[in-house]
Amino acid sequence: GINAEYGKQWYQRRVRGLLVKLYRFLARRTNGKFNQVILKRLFMSRQNRPAISLARIARQMKNKSREGKTVVVVGTVTDDKRIFEVPKVKVCALRFTEGARTRIMKAGGSCITFEQLAVEAPLGQNTVILQGRRTARETNSHFGAPGLPNSHAKPFVREKSRNHEMARGRRKTCGNKKKAKCHSPP
Repeated sequence: GINAEYGKQWYQRRVRGLLVKLYRFLARRTNGKFNQVILKRLFMSRQNRPAISLARIARQMKNKSREGKTVVVVGTVTDDKRIFEVPKVKVCALRFTEGARTRIMKAGGSCITFEQLAVEAPLGQNTVILQGRRTARETNSHFGAPGLPNSHAKPFVREKSRNHEMARGRRKTCGNKKKAKCHSPP
């Protein structure tokens, strides 16, 4: 038999391929930027389609000008246990986690697909496009050079102490570090 995980991935790729066809058509035939943005984001990799939590959606939708608008997320909507009350919102996303879907429905909101959105708002009327944080990945905390002044890069070590990635030759105060000449040439 077919591996269940592979079957799921195949199905998701197939659905995304059909969505690309739909939004390519809409982007070509309509004059708005909305469908072009959605099409561009459908092509993005998983790293560039980060998940967004219910807390972030709730915070962004607090604005009075966004009241009653549909939230559009080209990615996954995840649950957030840190907030107790989810506002009544209509959310369109590629995926919803089980917890996020139940909480949105319980609050009186609705979860719709991109096909339904294309029927309801082909030009993106009354919609707000939201994204998760791309720099929220653990990998991003390691970018840069750990140990340098004003660098907050996280080292790949068991512990952060004087002996791990901070030994002699790495610190400015140790004896074998070459001292920069402070005076200017005559």
